[in-house]
Amino acid sequence: MIEISKSLDWYPILQDELKKEYYLKLIDFLGLEYNSKIVYPPKEDIFKALELTSFENTKVVILGQDPYHGPFQANGLSFSVGKGVKNPPSLVNIFKELESDLGVKNGKTGDLTKWAEQGVLLLNATLTVLQKSPGSHQKRGWEQFTDTVIEKLASQREGIVFILWGSYAQKKGKNIDRNRHYVIETAHPSPLSVYRGFYDSKPFSKTNEYLKSIGKTPIDWSL
Repeated sequence: MIEISKSLDWYPILQDELKKEYYLKLIDFLGLEYNSKIVYPPKEDIFKALELTSFENTKVVILGQDPYHGPFQANGLSFSVGKGVKNPPSLVNIFKELESDLGVKNGKTGDLTKWAEQGVLLLNATLTVLQKSPGSHQKRGWEQFTDTVIEKLASQREGIVFILWGSYAQKKGKNIDRNRHYVIETAHPSPLSVYRGFYDSKPFSKTNEYLKSIGKTPIDWSL
């Protein structure tokens, strides 16, 4: 069964969305996919981002696009990989910028669970993908669901940092009220675009400076 736990504070906020026709069709589709094909992340990790980062505790949103599509990579958190898995190029570049920005040396693990537990919502636009087939579960309904997650945060909360790397994330976050929230937009950390403005963009220090300015505890970015 693929469902969001009713124990999460996200459940009442998203309850109406879970009853919509598009979402019910999406869940039926996923049931067939998981039963007949190799799909990532594991079924129990599909909603990991919402499970680790509650609605009320969300301080930062880092928006990704698709889960990784290789074995053991995707763990339900954007840009994150399972323990013991080699860090993908985008994550390597994120860690390079973190070290340049704050002097924090990460890299021994690419599992970003520690960030999520501090209030960093690591949300992909599409929460599932077929093995070795990037984008394979796009336009099935996930985008509408994750748009709703963003909209609920943007409209019902204040003072959240939205980190939008690349044009895809920026389009998805275009309706966020910049007067209520702090939005950081730069190039994507992918090797294809990292030199177009991602390096030296200092998203981690900017995030912490903003959080401190509104009386919130900054994020410990070390892993």
